[in-house]
Amino acid sequence: MAGSDKRKQSLYFPEDMLKEIQEEATRQDRSLSWIVQKAWKIARNEIRRYPSVNEIEGGEDDERGSKE
Repeated sequence: MAGSDKRKQSLYFPEDMLKEIQEEATRQDRSLSWIVQKAWKIARNEIRRYPSVNEIEGGEDDERGSKE
């Protein structure tokens, strides 16, 4: 995404995860957005290796605990 393209998006995090992100943002004197963007850039190649829901055989539970 281009640096000048700024779109608002609501993201929902578990309370304990959000607290951890906020603490790290405070520690680094950065915004929550900056921390999440950097985390995505670091993790995206690993996340892309995960199978899509359509690729999983046998209807395994996803991380939310629901059957697909």
